[in-house]
Amino acid sequence: MTQAAEGQFRAGTLAHRVPDLGALELLLAVARLGSLGGAARELGITQPAASSRIRSMERQLGVALVDRSPRGSRLTDAGALVTDWARRIVEAADAFDVGAQALRDRRDSRLRVAASMTIAEYLLPGWLLALRAQRPDTAVSLLAGNSAAVAERLLADEADLGFVEGLTAPTGLDSVVIAHDNLIVVTAPGHAWSRRRRPLEASELAVTPLILREEGSGTRQVLDAALGGLARPLIELSSTTAVKAAAVSGAGPAVLSELAVGEELAMRRLVSVPVADVSLARDLRAVWPTGHRPVGPARDLLSLTRG
Repeated sequence: MTQAAEGQFRAGTLAHRVPDLGALELLLAVARLGSLGGAARELGITQPAASSRIRSMERQLGVALVDRSPRGSRLTDAGALVTDWARRIVEAADAFDVGAQALRDRRDSRLRVAASMTIAEYLLPGWLLALRAQRPDTAVSLLAGNSAAVAERLLADEADLGFVEGLTAPTGLDSVVIAHDNLIVVTAPGHAWSRRRRPLEASELAVTPLILREEGSGTRQVLDAALGGLARPLIELSSTTAVKAAAVSGAGPAVLSELAVGEELAMRRLVSVPVADVSLARDLRAVWPTGHRPVGPARDLLSLTRG
């Protein structure tokens, strides 16, 4: 290692050789007010703390910066020169802060949400209304799809926050459980199952063609896991609304979220059919790319879902 390189290594990084912004702002205040006490009051610190900070800066730089006397504080010649440099650094830092705020404002001006169908239709509207009250200037776009599509959107940086249903979070995403849900078997009132006196057995459910969501959906994932992958589709549809409409029409039994069929059950357009020895519980999760915790409007929306 050369002598120059050794000297640079001993000196440490720039952060160790240059005073911090707080110290430089204090020096500028002393130069402007001619008083260490006045500078301390302006910056909201005690005079002993201000004196300590000036002494620390003098030790760091190796030169005296301020002459103190009963009549006030006066910059030394070195202090006047350092003050000129400090002014440029503080102005550059102020420009940096303005630019960073502009980036935050741009980030906060929009929120891209991707959500699986059940959450998009039955939970998100309320959360987004609450977010609107907090952030009226944030424009929100919602991309609805199945859980696999939500994961793809997030991993392609096409969404800031996602919501999925299922047993686990998709690969590559961090998650937090925000709610719980149950799938139930439903039929139109005229179907034979609507008059059953005993619960369906898992084996009976597995061999019966059902109106189902498509593969890749959280609903299908949970049902396939519960039946060992034996669920038989009568019709595969890509939205909860379509599955529900088909079941109401009498096309056949369907498996749907309890969240989606409350009104239909209350109005007797659909009938819930009990099932024995089959767990159809599932978690509803907020998800985001691994290692990238939500910030700004995405963080606020996440907080609202857990309130």
